[in-house]
Amino acid sequence: MSNLAPPPHVAYRRASVLAATPGELVVMLYDGAMRFLHRGAVAMADGQVESAHKALRRGERIIRHLDATLDFDQGELPQRLHAIYAFCLTHLGAARLTQDVGKIEEVGELLGELRDAWSQVAAEAEQG
Repeated sequence: MSNLAPPPHVAYRRASVLAATPGELVVMLYDGAMRFLHRGAVAMADGQVESAHKALRRGERIIRHLDATLDFDQGELPQRLHAIYAFCLTHLGAARLTQDVGKIEEVGELLGELRDAWSQVAAEAEQG
């Protein structure tokens, strides 16, 4: 077993996650999902089926995690988010079947809108 410190980018990422507020963590999850979906779309467009599959799987795992952490006792918003996440997962499945990069981009855009909303909420919570 080695006592070497992790590479600087790993240490920075770990510190960022540990110091983040719950709202910032949600934003980080959206960023990660969008990054993997983008990688998947690029790989699919290049005909790299295995790379596309792996990247899309990682993005889907993040979407499933976001869905699994919804608190349905918090009113109507969690129900709406659940429906959006279900749509995203279904749309990504259809993208895989039809090799339609556009469907992946649509999901990425939708997640981008949610990410921006969460970012605003997180910033307001930090100020207030």
